[in-house]
Amino acid sequence: MLRKSRFPGILTWIVLIFLYLPILLLIVNSFNLARTGGHWGGFTFQWYEKLFKAREIWFAFRNTLLVAFVATFASTVLGTTAACALHRYKSKIQDMHYVLVYSPLIVPEILTGISLLLFFVALRVELGLGTVIFAHITFCVSYVAMAVLSRLQDFDNTIIEAAHDLGANTWQTTWKVLVPCIFPGILSGAMLAFTLSVDDFVISFFVAGPGSTTLPIHIYSMIRRGSLPLINALSTILLAITFLVILAGQILSHKHKK
Repeated sequence: MLRKSRFPGILTWIVLIFLYLPILLLIVNSFNLARTGGHWGGFTFQWYEKLFKAREIWFAFRNTLLVAFVATFASTVLGTTAACALHRYKSKIQDMHYVLVYSPLIVPEILTGISLLLFFVALRVELGLGTVIFAHITFCVSYVAMAVLSRLQDFDNTIIEAAHDLGANTWQTTWKVLVPCIFPGILSGAMLAFTLSVDDFVISFFVAGPGSTTLPIHIYSMIRRGSLPLINALSTILLAITFLVILAGQILSHKHKK
């Protein structure tokens, strides 16, 4: 009888510890009385108290959520329609369309940020929340389109034909047949777009103007000032919010499948 090797299991645990131990330490240090986190100084909630009193952090957080929600909504609509067009129509123009949609996924973020900055400067557009939202839409559309397109590849077009044969018009077919079938892909793309928008630093750094500082940019300035305990507390809250969003998405996805 062959003896099973323990190496795959050990390797899996090493990878999990490597990925999640820093996150666990971050959460623990958010309750650490010591500022540096090099030693345990006692349990405290004072960093959370100071965090909730820091108006500039919540101003940046409000900007981040505003940008994320608007960019997610717009990119979900545009990305879904782009995916449907790429799936339904085949031509040289659509090949070029696919390249345009796919390009933001492979172009380095710093190049995208510089290009958008030069674009806004050339048009003499004042940098602010509007430019940040526009920039986020440009790269979020691609992720939504790829997520929906992957769902459409397994879609049976005969369902659409059957709906038309039964008397449904294009609008009814779209909302009662197509959208429910590809909804998991739309939801996945929207969640991915929201996460990427909230997390983005490089592109936002180039196109943000006065009064449009997002949370990642503000966190970067806090690191330079040495506000590590507040960053630990803020990161813990963001982790909790992210977990709740993912959990809600999973619940909605399972309900839709049923």
